[in-house]
Amino acid sequence: MNSTSALFDSFKPITQIIILLFLLIAAFELVPVFIDRWRRDKKFFGINKIYSDRNLLLMLRGLKPAEFEDYIGFLFNRLGFATELSGGSHDGGVDVIATKDGIKHYIQCKKFITSKVTVGAVRDFYGALVDHLVDGKGYFVTTNTFTLEAEKFAEDKPIELIDGQGLIKYIRLAQGEDKIVSFKKEHDFPQRCARCGGALIEKTGRYGSFWGCSNYPKCKFTKKI
Repeated sequence: MNSTSALFDSFKPITQIIILLFLLIAAFELVPVFIDRWRRDKKFFGINKIYSDRNLLLMLRGLKPAEFEDYIGFLFNRLGFATELSGGSHDGGVDVIATKDGIKHYIQCKKFITSKVTVGAVRDFYGALVDHLVDGKGYFVTTNTFTLEAEKFAEDKPIELIDGQGLIKYIRLAQGEDKIVSFKKEHDFPQRCARCGGALIEKTGRYGSFWGCSNYPKCKFTKKI
């Protein structure tokens, strides 16, 4: 008889019944959670197996807003981040918190079909993050596009704007298919900053596109495309 069995037998019968009931209740509560998680992962893995960019984007736009947030958490987890849904606990619409190497990054998700993300939305997001960001950065993810004003506002901020096409690139990267699409091109992400080793992000400035360090404003390294 092992120590666990001996410990259980030491309780009175009524106590044993209470313990068994507690375990059964816990099992009934946990099983649906595991089933839902299995169904979610099965669905999301199915999304990642869609090879047509157009169909992939249509599938993402067909998700409910909460499903889209959940999918982005799933995607960043596949990219090596530990992720959790914020559950509306942060001001400014932070939907997912992604942690990697002990550094927290904050993600806002907008499942848009025809609407563009405005500069006001990006400004509010940055305002909510400015006191939280240390070495991390913010990711603003949408299934559509950003306005030109929104892109200009973010170009010198530690925020990466990921539009529909950029999101597809991240999905392809998560698939690990020899880093397909433009990720295997020399000029594409994930280039590294020659000064601090951070990731270089494509940004748009007054004179066109350029690579800027993700650790801005601590590192102001830039590189022409």
